Amino acid sequence: MFQRTTEGRLLIRRAVLEQVYFTAVQALPTVILFALITGSMLIFQFAKMTGQYDLGKTAVLILVREIGPIMTAILVILRSATAVTIEISYMNVLHEIEAIEMTGIDPFRILGLPRLIGITSAILFLFIVFDIAAILGGYAMVWIVTDIPIGNFLWQIAKAISVSDIAVGIVKALLFGITITVTSLYHGFEAIKQMPTVPIKTSRAAVECYFFCLLFNVWTSLLFYL
Repeated sequence: MFQRTTEGRLLIRRAVLEQVYFTAVQALPTVILFALITGSMLIFQFAKMTGQYDLGKTAVLILVREIGPIMTAILVILRSATAVTIEISYMNVLHEIEAIEMTGIDPFRILGLPRLIGITSAILFLFIVFDIAAILGGYAMVWIVTDIPIGNFLWQIAKAISVSDIAVGIVKALLFGITITVTSLYHGFEAIKQMPTVPIKTSRAAVECYFFCLLFNVWTSLLFYL
């Protein structure tokens, strides 16, 4: 996949841009909506416990460290992981991958590398958007809709967030992107040359993507914070 050959570079660049557009740009309305709902709901609940907990630290702990990465991964799994598995599976069933091999092009490089780069970059971008929308949008919705005094919430967030929180988010996004892409491609390329195997492979890929992302999420949090 990572051989530096001149063949197919333009096609790979175009496929990367298309994957980023599909996974990140087209998913922005859904991600922002989910972030607003999640952020406003959690901030509303946190604000009622301001006497017991630091609101900023609690929001960073729950939203930035845990919920943001895993929610972004779930949305990408529902959109892109299933789409990639179905696409590669049908290409396998309809012998399109064999046709690519017969032209002398490595299908793993021409099909796998653009999706790996595109999905990983998209998850990193969506993770940042989700956190910003959840914090700022959730704060705005709670401030507009309710009369709960949440004080200098944004200043508390700025003091509570650290370099390690940003680093953990980047690490999780990279791990999630690689995991989702590899799992989806594996099940797509492993599809037997029969149509009924496509939905089976797709559902299995989605479940495994979620399981591995959840596992990496817990493992990374334990590694950095314990």
